[in-house]
Amino acid sequence: MNVPPYELADPHSVLGAHAATGGVVVRAYRPDAESVRVLPMDVELEPRNGGGVFEGTIPGAQLPLDYELEVRYPAGDTYRLRDPYSFLPTLGELDIHLAVEGRHEELYERLGAHPRELNGVVGVAFAVWAPNAASVSVVGDFNGWDGRLNPMRSLGSSGLWELFVPGAEEGSRYKFELRTREGKLRLKADPLAFRAEKPPANASVVFRPQHDWGDDAWLARRRKSEPLNGPVSVYEVHLGSWRLNPAEGNRPLTYLEAAEELAEYATYMGFTHVELLPVMEHPYAPSWGYQVTGFCAPTARFGPPDDFRAFVDRLHQAGIGVILDWVPAHFPKDDWALARFDGTALYEHADPRRGEHPDWGTLIFNFGRNEVRNFLLASALHWLREYHADGLRVDAVASMLYLDYSRKAGEWVPNVHGGNEDLDAIAFLKQLNEVAHGREPGLLMAAEESTAWPGVSRPVYLGGLGFGLKWNMGWMHDTLAYFQRDPVYRRHHHHQLTFSLVYAFSENFVLPLSHDEVVHGKGSLLAKMPGDPSQQRANLRALFAYMWAHPGKKLLFMGGELGQESEWRSDGSLDWHLLERPEHSGIQSLVRDLNLHYRDEPALWEVDFESGGFRWLEPNDAAANVLAFMRISKDGDRQLVCACNFSPLARPGYRIGLPRPGRWRELLNTDSDFYGGSGVGNMGGVTAEEKPWHDQRYSAEVTLPPLGVVWLAPE
Repeated sequence: MNVPPYELADPHSVLGAHAATGGVVVRAYRPDAESVRVLPMDVELEPRNGGGVFEGTIPGAQLPLDYELEVRYPAGDTYRLRDPYSFLPTLGELDIHLAVEGRHEELYERLGAHPRELNGVVGVAFAVWAPNAASVSVVGDFNGWDGRLNPMRSLGSSGLWELFVPGAEEGSRYKFELRTREGKLRLKADPLAFRAEKPPANASVVFRPQHDWGDDAWLARRRKSEPLNGPVSVYEVHLGSWRLNPAEGNRPLTYLEAAEELAEYATYMGFTHVELLPVMEHPYAPSWGYQVTGFCAPTARFGPPDDFRAFVDRLHQAGIGVILDWVPAHFPKDDWALARFDGTALYEHADPRRGEHPDWGTLIFNFGRNEVRNFLLASALHWLREYHADGLRVDAVASMLYLDYSRKAGEWVPNVHGGNEDLDAIAFLKQLNEVAHGREPGLLMAAEESTAWPGVSRPVYLGGLGFGLKWNMGWMHDTLAYFQRDPVYRRHHHHQLTFSLVYAFSENFVLPLSHDEVVHGKGSLLAKMPGDPSQQRANLRALFAYMWAHPGKKLLFMGGELGQESEWRSDGSLDWHLLERPEHSGIQSLVRDLNLHYRDEPALWEVDFESGGFRWLEPNDAAANVLAFMRISKDGDRQLVCACNFSPLARPGYRIGLPRPGRWRELLNTDSDFYGGSGVGNMGGVTAEEKPWHDQRYSAEVTLPPLGVVWLAPE
């Protein structure tokens, strides 16, 4: 044999048991071994040419042959093992066909590492896609990380390689050793591994899920629900910095610790969902999880995968949905991960004008390859199915849609029509949303998309991208820009608040006050507000009440509800000690009450995405920094009036039009002393008289507190 088996594309054609004249010939490759014996036949194999190949004939034997190898080394160590080359392929023709076409929705169940039993033998089935590799071996704890011992079998033009390794166990660390066409070795983590080592270590780990789910009732309700027609108030969380454990050196909470504490806190605060910044494995902690290397593995920083399942389960049993931030737009250049996986640009584009992201120093997926689209689709379905996620927030969609995103002239390649749209990425996003919504009813699929691309949250059959929700980045930027101004100048920027209603119903919007607005020198939400500390807190309370009444679902990044004074630190903790000060616990109480009133009042969420759920009462009083509008339920029977005074002057006797006579209760007042305000208000409510105002038949004089918002609802 001129070529060693570990350099062959089909080592099974040489190694293992093969029919021969008068019996069966067995070949084994065990470099450095002194002898190899076939059991129970007790036939010793003869070394061939001193290259590590041992061969012998079992007289009168027939295939299939049930046997073991006994391998002895010069030091006297002896090992018994089942021959990996005595097993048929673990991937069937249908698996191969679907993978090549990019339609294998359970690819994560076939590729990667899967403990299983074949012909009564326990081991692990390994499989990986590497079409341009000359040869592939699996290495790990089970073979001393020796790439000569377990070369894998190529499954032809599919580019798939597979091998069943008897004796490999759950918990074993492993990687794939790929030999390129140029003869260079590349050691790669498994793209579809279910578990990874805790960074900075980066090996994959064989894992079999064992968690016993207890959220059947939650999933049943979700599948029957129409989440877009219900209340959605999302608490955005970075698990590593939400809370620390001071008893153990201020380490981050584990998944199990966070499950209990976050479920209790989110329930108390009235949020409907928790959205996690990416929990997928990533090597660089300051990326916050947005540079993913483990597309099917939760980060080991907080515990094993089943502990994350228990985290989701616990939140579900507390009535809290879980949305995961998911990153299909790009991936990091770490040499042990996806980059140039088989020695070629496999997952990425070869042309840097399409394959490299100029802002983030990362690589861009080649959405034009069936197998790459399949990989990403399988990753998404994995989190939805295997971790019972209630939705995905897809990061950086704008960077996927445009070929010239963040590129200058000459730095990008037009599509076949000469345009700047990435047709392959668009097709992938449509496929993703169609499959996800079709297979897992009741999901929330949200796009972080910052441009005017039409139909992001419209169904694919209507020409849209198929997302259920789109982050309203325009609302966020305009609203924060307005609130950051000194009130004396706000009259000149009144349009920054009213403009959002020009396009509010063009998409299914989420109003996000997200992590991106409280880092990189931007300051916390509270620090953005003008005025002295008391006015800053009043402005923040007013912002929250205005946001919760505005059409659109809600999202608030952790710490905003505390009136966090410093900007977010991903390597620290929220400043929970602020709650010892009543002015900060008052902000927290306000956010809690906003959530509770929001969930109880259908007028605030039944008609979020159509103009019939909203009516201006006073959009034009820029001189007074006053806005007033009404939210209306689907049947029109319920109304809530939101009146905002973004001036530091109280405005007593401010007349507001109302749709019905009688007593209107002051449902919420951000200036209440309970929230840390000055206590200016309406003594619990106002009475509407038959005096037309603001195109309404009735009206009432309302006291608008300084830098305050009041909600009025008919008794």
